[in-house]
Amino acid sequence: MIIKKAAPEDSKSIAPYLLLAMESIIYTFIGEKNPAKATEFLLYFIEKENNQYSYQNCWVVEDQNQIIAAVNIYDGEKLKELRKPVTDYINKQYGQNLNIEDETESGEYYIDTLGVNPQYQGKGIGSELLRFLTKEYSKYNLPLGLLVDTENPLAKKLYLKLGFESIGRKKLAGKEMDHLQIKPF
Repeated sequence: MIIKKAAPEDSKSIAPYLLLAMESIIYTFIGEKNPAKATEFLLYFIEKENNQYSYQNCWVVEDQNQIIAAVNIYDGEKLKELRKPVTDYINKQYGQNLNIEDETESGEYYIDTLGVNPQYQGKGIGSELLRFLTKEYSKYNLPLGLLVDTENPLAKKLYLKLGFESIGRKKLAGKEMDHLQIKPF
């Protein structure tokens, strides 16, 4: 298993994993529950630079030359700058005038999305990826943050076991989320 920074050619492999983690949010963005259109939406941004879903902000996990997981992470201070191309596109392409809540802010590196191939789930890959990120991003001396759905206590339990701590709650796309952080090693 290899964890590496994503490259543009990884985009098609990344999109389904990001969608796994944020399906309902993407459906809200595009205005319909359509997995093919949602994947196409994500792929559009993953392939491009300078937006919150860009391959530039992704890491992938490879096993036997196949990408089996992906994570999207960026500096919370850059959220508005990275989100602007996404919201502009949503407004123009889908006629949605969304006012999306800020899920992160200055003072943390934000794990926006983490998805693991369903065939590999339960094997510690997500945990390994989070431990890797904690070490990799320790050079910035900022905590890593993420949101977990309040209706997903198993995910929250896993994050807490890995050393994340609850620092409050936030809303994202109208859903109540727990905001967790882990301090750098």
